Amino acid sequence: MPSFKIDTSTAVVFVATPPTKKLKNQKTGEVAIDLQTGATLMTVGLLVSDEGEGNLYQVTVPETGVPEGLAPGMPVSVVGLKARDWENEINGQKRHGISFRAVAITAGV
Repeated sequence: MPSFKIDTSTAVVFVATPPTKKLKNQKTGEVAIDLQTGATLMTVGLLVSDEGEGNLYQVTVPETGVPEGLAPGMPVSVVGLKARDWENEINGQKRHGISFRAVAITAGV
């Protein structure tokens, strides 16, 4: 599926939830890996505020693109943020949504 770039150049971005390892399989605890680089994938909650509107995004980032010490409330910049729609079927139930992926997150603005 195609992905779309998200321009955060005019936004204020804060860490909402600290980085955690993204799970590929919640039942087994298997951690998700970037297929191209082999890096462990992390999920970081980001509050993005722009033009009077704030949204919380769960963003997937390779572990190599996540600096140490990210904590809630810290201002950050997002490098290469993209959105992609997804759809799957589990146990006969269709689910769909939008996933967010970034190349890196940098501390400070």
